[in-house]
Amino acid sequence: MLEDTYFANTVIFITEYNEKGAMGFVVNRPFPRKINELVEFRESIPFPLLEGGPVDHDHLYFIHRRGDVIAGGEPVTGDIFVGGDFKTAMHSLNTGTMTDKDIKIFIGYCGWDYQELDAEIAEGSWTVLDSYVLF
Repeated sequence: MLEDTYFANTVIFITEYNEKGAMGFVVNRPFPRKINELVEFRESIPFPLLEGGPVDHDHLYFIHRRGDVIAGGEPVTGDIFVGGDFKTAMHSLNTGTMTDKDIKIFIGYCGWDYQELDAEIAEGSWTVLDSYVLF
């Protein structure tokens, strides 16, 4: 059983699950700063960030529903993509082409080694949901 309270009451959207392991993002934990509070994006709109997980807080990650606008994203499920051309994503946010109904930006991510997530689910550490409204 997970003893880590970091994951208490979190919802994690899994974006990758294969023989290498699993990767996902906490989708219900706001990060205390907006993107324009980060030096590199100080000219951007004050768009909300989410704390995606405990791994790699040095990088931004994103999921979106606009494969028609953002090139290079990897399909996850339905109309949801992970990653792609971040410069285009930021331009679309700053010009109002996209809103928080189209994109979620994360600091950090969640990661598991091969079959580690399966074991945590089997021991009851996680409840698997068939659906969750992301956007």
